[in-house]
This record gives sequence, C-alpha cells and structure tokens, in this order.
Amino acid sequence: MPKKTPNPTKSLKIPLFIIFSVKLCALISRKLVTLYTAKLFTTPIKHKIPKRELKMDSESICKTIRIPAIDKDIMVYEYGKSNKKILLVHGWSGRGTQLFKIADSLIESQYSIVSFDAPAHGKSAGKSSIMSEFIESVLEIEKQYGPFEIAIGHSLGGMSVLNALKNGLRVKKAVVIGSGDIVQDILAEFVSKLRLKPEISVRLRDYFEKKYQVKMDDFSAYRAAREVEIPVLVIHDKNDPEVPVKAGIHIHDNLQKGSLYLTEGLGHRKILGNHEVIKKITEFIIS
Repeated sequence: MPKKTPNPTKSLKIPLFIIFSVKLCALISRKLVTLYTAKLFTTPIKHKIPKRELKMDSESICKTIRIPAIDKDIMVYEYGKSNKKILLVHGWSGRGTQLFKIADSLIESQYSIVSFDAPAHGKSAGKSSIMSEFIESVLEIEKQYGPFEIAIGHSLGGMSVLNALKNGLRVKKAVVIGSGDIVQDILAEFVSKLRLKPEISVRLRDYFEKKYQVKMDDFSAYRAAREVEIPVLVIHDKNDPEVPVKAGIHIHDNLQKGSLYLTEGLGHRKILGNHEVIKKITEFIIS
C-alpha cells in the first residue's frame, strides 16, 4: 500500500492535550491562561533535521556566534565559496538548512549562502524566542558575514527580513515567501487554534507589549514594507493553511518596488522546494 503524502494545504494541528491544558488554565484565571499562551507562542518545536537537508548541513562551515543585542548564541552556516553572498532566513520552528533547495540552486548560479538557526531553533541553544531575536540575529550576521547581495526569508523569516531592512540591513534585493503580515492577526490565529476566546489575543498582545516595551504592530510586515526602497519579490500560495494569501497581497500592496508571484496547491512549506518557485527566485535575483 502506497504511503499517504501530506496535504500541503492542510494546517498543522495543535495536539489535543495542549488544547485541553490551555482550556483548563482558562477556567482557573485569565492571567494564567495568558501566561501559558505566551509561553506556547514563544516556544518553537525543534524538529530533527531530515535526510534531505544533510548535504547542506555536512558541507557547510558551521560556527556558533554571539548576538550581543539579545545575549544569545546561534549557529551560522556558510555554504558555497563565492564572494557574492545571499542570506537565508528560516521561519518559526524551522532550521538554517530548511531552504536547502533554494540554496543549491543559487550556488549553481555562482552565489554562496549564509543561513542560521535562530535562537531556540535547530542547533542553537535555548527554549524560547520571538521575532525581535530573529531581526537582531540578521543584523549581527550582516556585521560579521556581510555584505550580502540578497536576503530571502520564509514565513516569520520573511517578516524578519522586512523588519531588518527597515532597521538598516543593506541588500540589493529581497524575497519573502509565505510571510506573515499583521502581528495581531497572527496572535488571533494562534488563539483560535487553541480554541480560546478572541479576547485572549488582545491580552496576549498587551502582555508582550508590557514585557518588551514595544508596540507589537510596529513589527507588522506591511509597516516595514512601506519603508523598503529596494525591489522585493513576494511569493505566496493561494491555499497556504498557515498564513493566508491576503498577508502576501497586503505586503505587496505596501511595497514601493514590489513584485507578486502567487502559486496554487503548494501550501506553506512545499513551496520552498518547488522548481517553478526556485526558477522565479533565480530570475528575479539575476535580472
């Protein structure tokens, strides 16, 4: 009997025991459920590196570096030997080798790749992280490994690339794939998956704003996009179950020099290995 292949347009489900525990907290107090939900939101899942990524993993020069702004260490991968460098940024619960097919294609086009495991991801230490740590990691990597010709980000990595550009990252072009957009929408979607009342997403936002002394909407991708002056290619699947296509469209609408490429049937992760998507990225970069 043939194995069932995962449906790329089906959203990843939260385990029932987590939903049960969250609902139990909600019965006890709103403060408790807010704290527990915040912990879940900032705790990525560390997946074992799949065999398909082992080539990039084994052929990269791997080094742990310190990110002074957040006082954390991360693992950095140098892949390829060209002086023309491209930075790859993975998404939530991803790894520095997750975009390996894109990396391999770009190496064939005479580029080299720098990627990294964000805090609490892959081989990097820690148990929790948040988008601001992705952004600080990108900015520090530019100092130590740049300059970069291009920056490419997937999902939260796409949001991080746009915010890093707003905060001083210097590249000629950028690509964002399956990027989230409005932070409050992301919080609301997370709370919905936990089957909690919508008001918890507002409490969650207030909790993060108080803890980090920031406005969460300042990290929304569309706000960063307005300040990005370089050409940006936005790629999104029409049936992405993790991040709705309206996010990609809205980001594109707010870019000064944006291009939009919509796919169909590739979902949130399969899009990273699609031949036509990789071809589109390569054409955009070398044009």
